[in-house]
Amino acid sequence: MPGAAGRAVIEDVCPVVDCAAFAAKGAVGLPLQVSATVIADGHDKVVAWVRHGRPRSTPTRAASPPPSGWRELPMEAVAIDRFAASLVPARTGPWSFEVVAAVDDYGSWRRDLRLRFDDGQELGLELEEGALIAERRAFSSGVGVADRRALLALAAALRAAGEPDARVAAAERPAAVALMRRTVDRSMATEAGPFPLWIDRELGAFSAWYEFFPRSEAGVGRGSGTLRSARARLPGIAKMGFDIVYLPPIHPIGVTERKGANNSLVPAPKDPGSPWAIGGPAGGHTAVHPDLGTIADFDGFVASARAEGLEVALDYALQCSPDHPWVHEHPQWFRHRPDGSIRYAENPPKRYQDIYPINFDTEDHVALWDALREVMLFWIGHGVRVFRVDNPHTKPIPFWEWLIAGLRRDHPDVILLAEAFTRPAVMMQLAKVGFTQSYTYFTWRNTKEELSEYLAELSATHAVDYFRPNFWVNTPDILPAFLQRGGPAAFRLRLVLAAMTAPSWGMYSGYELYENTAVREGSEEYLNSEKYQLRARDWNDPRSLAPIVGRLNGIRRRHREAVALLRTLRIHHIDSDQMLCLSRMSDDGMDVLLVVVNLDPWTPRESTTWLDLKALGVPADVAFNVHDELTAATYTWYGPANYVRLDPEFLPAHVLHLQGPA
Repeated sequence: MPGAAGRAVIEDVCPVVDCAAFAAKGAVGLPLQVSATVIADGHDKVVAWVRHGRPRSTPTRAASPPPSGWRELPMEAVAIDRFAASLVPARTGPWSFEVVAAVDDYGSWRRDLRLRFDDGQELGLELEEGALIAERRAFSSGVGVADRRALLALAAALRAAGEPDARVAAAERPAAVALMRRTVDRSMATEAGPFPLWIDRELGAFSAWYEFFPRSEAGVGRGSGTLRSARARLPGIAKMGFDIVYLPPIHPIGVTERKGANNSLVPAPKDPGSPWAIGGPAGGHTAVHPDLGTIADFDGFVASARAEGLEVALDYALQCSPDHPWVHEHPQWFRHRPDGSIRYAENPPKRYQDIYPINFDTEDHVALWDALREVMLFWIGHGVRVFRVDNPHTKPIPFWEWLIAGLRRDHPDVILLAEAFTRPAVMMQLAKVGFTQSYTYFTWRNTKEELSEYLAELSATHAVDYFRPNFWVNTPDILPAFLQRGGPAAFRLRLVLAAMTAPSWGMYSGYELYENTAVREGSEEYLNSEKYQLRARDWNDPRSLAPIVGRLNGIRRRHREAVALLRTLRIHHIDSDQMLCLSRMSDDGMDVLLVVVNLDPWTPRESTTWLDLKALGVPADVAFNVHDELTAATYTWYGPANYVRLDPEFLPAHVLHLQGPA
């Protein structure tokens, strides 16, 4: 109705995903920035707040106090017409926020009062107007006794006899400004929202993953490992500072069309087969391979990992070997060719004769979906709360929406990592429907231009509201060409890049031992791939990267918020095309890391940085100390231009902690 709407206009609220069709993501204990453009007609100032809490069933008016259990925070101006505040959700699960804004009559009056005072104008009427604003606030509904007294005292101070400078000072005191903001008239306030959030536990937003095959962990020269023998590897993984130990499928492996060493179609009698060819006479997705042990052994492995401060992640691979019980019990769950045979999996030119993909188009999809959900619930019942999901982009997105909605309702602490190397729009959609983290293209981004562009895409676009990248330096399937040819320095520099640029990162075992031999030129497959055979390794090799891995994960933990907040990442100019310079920063700007990396694994490089000192919160005319957390050296820098030299044979990077004035 005419005259009923508030004059404040709220637009471009963030984080909002697809007009609130999906929930943006946050994590317990990590600041989540809410921002909005807030304007009003004319020159009047505006004031804004963000309110947040558990979703509520009934709406409240903007003029009303926040709902029970909700918190309200003032939003501060961060740019022209742009306001922001950081909230810290306290619990996992569904969350909600809204933005409230109103015209700031006192703020507008105070701004104009200062301009008139500086111009030497008569202020009698203006000061009386301010006193009347304070009086009206004092007698408005909902104002507490203490605030009423303070408002009347302010009105009296504005009317006091004497020189106007004292009364202007009274109007501008921080306590008076806070009082007037706290008691602003919200009867004509504007509200935007509520907007949905999903809040994960911190591990969903900040984590370090380590992947290994238990069957290879029997000890050098001792044959096949078990879940019991693999426990011996857990202290070493924990010492490197990892949070999550991820196991490829641990289920029975089929015999039909079993693959041999190096993906051979003719296996030797003792070849163990690919763990992703799931299912055999011993069971399917809820069984443990007899060679690895029993479900009790798995429970013991989870308990041992927990004692080391590690969580166990399992592979959730929705596919079957030809010997899986489902193939015989539910043949309708698979796609049949005209001759009646079941079509095996292909990703041309790759062929997976030992794997049958599931047919999600089956008319029996209700039973199929229920069975797939029961698989995950089974392992949740055995203490697993983290899953790496194999190729989710090859399954219907509606299935994932359905599955994740149920998990979020009953098990909000579950974390899902999407292993989807596919088209960007599909990767983003999987993140929108609820996957906690996502594999990325980091593995193939090597040059300064490629890395700068990709990091900006992930940190400075709306993707940061819902897409959580997990940077893996390698996987059992991916040995990048850069690692094949770059030598040990390439392993070190990629390690620093992954650990210090992404909130979450991962490493497949053998990386720390510089394993870099491909099965053939032009391939990213490992020679003697652990996917098809056992790989005994000497974890006590003195050349191991384990110490630097532990150092980097220690840096991440000491500077948790700075590394976890991808939106604070900034690329800084550095003269060399072979060097990358970036900063990581906590929400309040008090913890700042500068990461400088030589991207050339063969040649020492030297250059000059050109830091954005304003973004770093560093005065341009004051020297400041930077402490290298990799080497323990401390340097004194001054201004934006500072010399750096990095030798990849020693360490290809600086991880510098800004420590304040020199």
